[in-house]
Amino acid sequence: MRVQQRVPLIRANLPAARLSMVQATPAEVGSGPPIRSVVTVDAGGVPARLYRDGADDAKPVVLYAHGGGWVMGSVDTHDGLCRHLAATSGWAVLSVDYRLAPEHPYPAPVDDMVRALAWLRGPEAPRHGLDPDRTAVAGDSSGGHLAAVTARRARDAGIRLAGQILVCPVIDPAADYPALDEYGLDREEMGFFWDAFAPPGVDRTQPDLDLLRADLTGLPPAVVVTAELDLLSAEGERYAAALLAAGVPVTAARYQGLIHNFPRKLAQFDAAHVVLAQMSAVLHRWSEAAPTG
Repeated sequence: MRVQQRVPLIRANLPAARLSMVQATPAEVGSGPPIRSVVTVDAGGVPARLYRDGADDAKPVVLYAHGGGWVMGSVDTHDGLCRHLAATSGWAVLSVDYRLAPEHPYPAPVDDMVRALAWLRGPEAPRHGLDPDRTAVAGDSSGGHLAAVTARRARDAGIRLAGQILVCPVIDPAADYPALDEYGLDREEMGFFWDAFAPPGVDRTQPDLDLLRADLTGLPPAVVVTAELDLLSAEGERYAAALLAAGVPVTAARYQGLIHNFPRKLAQFDAAHVVLAQMSAVLHRWSEAAPTG
């Protein structure tokens, strides 16, 4: 099996970079366990993949946003992770195949997540065995950014989520990164990702893009996972501290000696399974304490 081949990230090379991420998925993530039901759904006009395991009851559901710098990744690259999460947590997982930049820059990926959340709150969700009153959001890397924005948009719409799980999230467009390029994700790549998602001329100080400028009061409980050797770890931890200062219950966990987005790479890192267990445990707790309305 092959590992992801690094190519210089320029727009002309983006098809090759996207293909490399897909081809590396079996070696990095694995196939994931068989579960009871995996179906493609139209979530309010947004393609998504729904995972359900266990008993045939109305399940709480995690709205999941995959990583990939807003320009790569799909429900296929995160299929193994979502299978594991559905199998271990008792929750259904709705993995959103949101539109990718630069073809579809901000706000398209955010809009797709919000539309999928609205679908979960509508009449179709119970027909798929989902409990719309018990919903959480989660995402890794750029998907962590999308999950955090979706949580804030939900609050503003009067939707009470059970919680949010942000794994190695992108938070701060200031891009003040430490020199950790040799551990995988590097500063030039992050520059490309931000320019693709929020092209020059877009106001990156708005709270959808600079999450540290947002009003964080009243947001749902959060779990923020960071990695010591990830150039995004400091901004993820600043965001966790800002949530806590705003009165939001937060669990922040830094995994020592690990690289960016290691929790997705379940076939390579034992610690990824520890994060999976942490995510499943908090979802169990949120299921019992989930708000209604």
